[in-house]
Amino acid sequence: MKKILIINGPNLNMLGIREPDIYGSNSYKDLLGLINGWAKEFGCEAECFQSNHEGDIVDKIQQAYSDGVDGIVINPAAYTHTSVAILDALKAVKIPAVEVHISDVNTREEFRKISYAGLACEEHFIGFGFEGYKKGMEYLVSKG
Repeated sequence: MKKILIINGPNLNMLGIREPDIYGSNSYKDLLGLINGWAKEFGCEAECFQSNHEGDIVDKIQQAYSDGVDGIVINPAAYTHTSVAILDALKAVKIPAVEVHISDVNTREEFRKISYAGLACEEHFIGFGFEGYKKGMEYLVSKG
């Protein structure tokens, strides 16, 4: 059974409260419920992790190597546009990774079009809402 780690960056714990016109009205708890359902559907194990702290995210990516994680779905949130540390961690562990963003960051502010973490990701599911996580999980589970 494949092990998929889903990492969510800063402020995603505030889904449903934070800018619902951009991120929707569903909560982070709702997202976790969907992910658990998709994991059953795809026959994989899914671990979810959220942090507002860059170093904690780096530590979790590094730990994934020791834990035998088969794939990472990552929404680095604001760290997408600033964190070389998360990029370097993803490159270091060489675990297949996909980048997810709930909103279409390419149609928002200019600075959001830069994704450091995305440089280490095989696929990108941007602007699909919560379904982007499903697409990312499905992609990783289907890899040989």
